[in-house]
Amino acid sequence: MINIQGLRIRTRLIGLCLLIFFTRIKESLSSYSTTMTTTSTTLSPSSILPYFDFDVPRNVTVTVGQTGFLYCRVERLGDKDVSWIRKRDLHILTAGSTTYTSDQRFQVIRPENSGNWTLQIKYPQPRDSGIYECQINTEPKMSLSYNFNVIELKATITGPTDLYVKTGSDINLACKILQGPHELGNILWYKGNEIIDLATNQNEIDNINRISVDNDWTEGLTSR
Repeated sequence: MINIQGLRIRTRLIGLCLLIFFTRIKESLSSYSTTMTTTSTTLSPSSILPYFDFDVPRNVTVTVGQTGFLYCRVERLGDKDVSWIRKRDLHILTAGSTTYTSDQRFQVIRPENSGNWTLQIKYPQPRDSGIYECQINTEPKMSLSYNFNVIELKATITGPTDLYVKTGSDINLACKILQGPHELGNILWYKGNEIIDLATNQNEIDNINRISVDNDWTEGLTSR
């Protein structure tokens, strides 16, 4: 005879095991789905912030009238905008490719699809010196500061203004630049309105240079 009671117990046990098995599978699938959703959210493009390239000059010095360039490079900009701000008065100079100042000396240069946002300052004057910021309109705001220096070179020729020498004697003149780094330009000597060309000033008899120039950078630039 078949043990009906035992068969019923075994059937219930099998059903209970299957219920537990499928419950565990459902929980595992739910956990996997949650993990994938979290990962997807973490890697979402909207959560990836832009960043600055810090390998650019941020202490820039130019002379009066020499066009200045402040280089700002932004990676992974996405849908954000880049602005240039003058720190002393918090004036917005540019936003995106648009200029927001009536001073036409300021302009942003950005090649198409480039991460470079360069602020160009034409004909700078000492009053333009100060801190400028390259900003990204993230929340909170991201910014990179630049120190822009505009200097006026001052040169003086030492010694008397009138020199009397005998024919064939040596003449020594010294010009001293009182301000500014020497790499901002070359020293040129003039006779009247013409630049002295060292290559053409040779003695026709012994074929040696009649004029020589020596520049020395110690506490200012001196050209002799």
